[in-house]
Amino acid sequence: MSKPIVAIVGRPNVGKSTLFNVLAGSKISIVKDTPGVTRDRIYADVNWLDYNFTMIDTGGIEPESDDIIIKSMRNQAQIAMDTADVIMFIVDVRQGLVDADHKVADMLRRSKKPVVLVVNKVDSFEKYMPDVYEFYNLGLGDPFAISAASQLGLGDMLDEVVSHFPNDTKSDEEDDRPKIAIVGKPNVGKSSIINKLLGEERVIVSDIAGTTRDAIDTAIVRNDREYVFIDTAGLRRKSKIKEDIERFSIIRTVTAVERADVCVLVIDATEGVTEQDAKIAGIAHDRGKGMIIAVNKWDAIEKDDKSVYKFEEEFCRF
Repeated sequence: MSKPIVAIVGRPNVGKSTLFNVLAGSKISIVKDTPGVTRDRIYADVNWLDYNFTMIDTGGIEPESDDIIIKSMRNQAQIAMDTADVIMFIVDVRQGLVDADHKVADMLRRSKKPVVLVVNKVDSFEKYMPDVYEFYNLGLGDPFAISAASQLGLGDMLDEVVSHFPNDTKSDEEDDRPKIAIVGKPNVGKSSIINKLLGEERVIVSDIAGTTRDAIDTAIVRNDREYVFIDTAGLRRKSKIKEDIERFSIIRTVTAVERADVCVLVIDATEGVTEQDAKIAGIAHDRGKGMIIAVNKWDAIEKDDKSVYKFEEEFCRF
């Protein structure tokens, strides 16, 4: 049974990474708002009472900015919202209610997902509670006043989050088909592999950003046994903002690995083994999943009788 996914979203500088680190119990996400500095994991397994869930941190959302970095962060947050079971919307009591908060709230309403409104930086309930009531104007229900830095109000907030977790797990439990997640960096050929196995163009293979936003399940029968392949195709590399592209992939990978029994990590032979490949392999390893390494585009590199051994050695170094 896969764990529920909780996404933390909000504008920049409202304390998302601070809250993420507190709930995760360690400094996983770098608390700094300079774009491109968050190279570490942006997901963590969290336990609250008898509930276990996976939490995803996202970059700050600027709803109308045309800056390429900000647009990447906005897209990344949208992916997190698409894959989440519950969304925590973080706002800042000291900045007050701003127009961008309303625009983010509109995005969240369109997601049709449960939203928990969290008002951060309430270090003194006596001082700031009158300002917290202003956030009722977002129309997202009761705001939960917290201070991530001082660890105040977190219990009531988490009680509300877990109250929205799905209760009906019967369909997942009854589906005993082996589930195989095809994971890897964007554009390494994950969708092409599934199409080849299936023998038809079931998954859209394109370099257009957003063509495969959600994980796609494909049933494939081999030797009279049915398997479910979970594809996690990535976005087109539109810029050199490498860290944001990694975050796109990791969000998809975490959600797909949670559901899978076995993971197939697809590596691009023309690029070799990269740090991002190692990170994705680590996600599956941390969750105790079986792992198969598939080196794609092998025909596109020059080879000799030692090429396979050299590639194996390179992978083992990670």
